[in-house]
Amino acid sequence: MQKLKHEQIQYIEFLSADIHRAKDFYNKCFGWRFTDYGPNYTAFEGDYVDGGFTTGEPINGTILVILYSANLEATRDKVLAAGGIIVQDIFSFPGGRRFQFTDPDGYELAVWSE
Repeated sequence: MQKLKHEQIQYIEFLSADIHRAKDFYNKCFGWRFTDYGPNYTAFEGDYVDGGFTTGEPINGTILVILYSANLEATRDKVLAAGGIIVQDIFSFPGGRRFQFTDPDGYELAVWSE
């Protein structure tokens, strides 16, 4: 487990209508690795934040998770190839560029780069 940072995001938990589908999507897009804890929960461990997926009906709009990419276009292509839907294509903002997409459960996430 990574070193915990005071007052920083440490764990993100998603609801998923299909945990297997969520694992497949996030593995294909970002290389996340998962540990299953029974049929209704899977966890992922990252360098900067950990999280998990539990069985349930997704609720859109409750949180926007933002990921970093060193190659925004390549990451967008992987999201599309894995079945994600681009809801806001690459745009510039002060400090970088980003795009937003929905995953197979309908969650909206963003990916940014310098």
